[in-house]
Amino acid sequence: MGPKRIIIDTDPGVDDALTILLALASPEIQLEALTTTQGNVTVEKATRNALSVLELAHAGQVPVAQGSVRPLVQPMKAADVTTHGQSGLGNAVLPPPEATPVAVHAVDFLINRVLAEPGELTIFAIGPLSNLALAIRKEPQFAQAVKGLVIMGGAIREGGNATALAEFNIYNDPHAAHIVFHSGIPITLIPLDVTHKTLITGADVERINEVDSPVARFVRDVLAVYLQYYEEKTELGGSALHDPLTLGTVISPELLTFQELHVDVDIQGGVSMGNTFADLGGVTKKPANMRVAMDVRGKEFIEVFVQRMIALSRARPGQ
Repeated sequence: MGPKRIIIDTDPGVDDALTILLALASPEIQLEALTTTQGNVTVEKATRNALSVLELAHAGQVPVAQGSVRPLVQPMKAADVTTHGQSGLGNAVLPPPEATPVAVHAVDFLINRVLAEPGELTIFAIGPLSNLALAIRKEPQFAQAVKGLVIMGGAIREGGNATALAEFNIYNDPHAAHIVFHSGIPITLIPLDVTHKTLITGADVERINEVDSPVARFVRDVLAVYLQYYEEKTELGGSALHDPLTLGTVISPELLTFQELHVDVDIQGGVSMGNTFADLGGVTKKPANMRVAMDVRGKEFIEVFVQRMIALSRARPGQ
């Protein structure tokens, strides 16, 4: 068994950037490519941020394909700058990337890569699901050829963080989520129920910055706005590492507790638009369509994250 071969579909985004770094810091994972979508920021910013974060970690050889400009049906709803900062990367300032995205749209890139090696590639979708939905609609064989899909999205027993009922990634493009949820792809869902238990603190960031490295400084600067937002707007006691927890399914699966559930998403409009809901009582008799993380040993995952960032920082010294 070699490392798990993955593509991350992403909208960087503070916690997206940290997910990219965690993938590069994890020997259990082979990061094959990034595909970008609008979400936390415009797709142009997302692509620039993805390229710059890869280059920060000396991984500029990883291809990046730019994707969906807007959601399938709804108008775009970029995240509030108070969460991710103007650039999408908090207070971090990275040099403009030297590399450029590949010359093919992310949807076609995903289709080409997945169909070239059926059953080999797992996609980690940590932004709105627009690219995945379009790939499913464009190429009938795509859903069968994907090894699996790990999604950061939704809220099952928790309330939402975009509306009272809806989580941001799903709310941003609920129609795409509906297509993906019913595609037959083996799905693992990482909802707010577990990400809100995975909280990084300023003290954790200071431990990472005991290493003098551009990577450590980036983690500090990218989290500055995020930590302030969570401190002022929530009572969680830290910043939720939503997106990095998806990689916990590979690097520390023993920390997560899963339940096989039938999960759907409301696309009827109104106050519950984008609400993900599970048939917890089995009343519909519909078969489970995904594996849902319902609990996590959050402090232990944060320790894994901190240790990986320290190791990556040591491996990437410099000014």
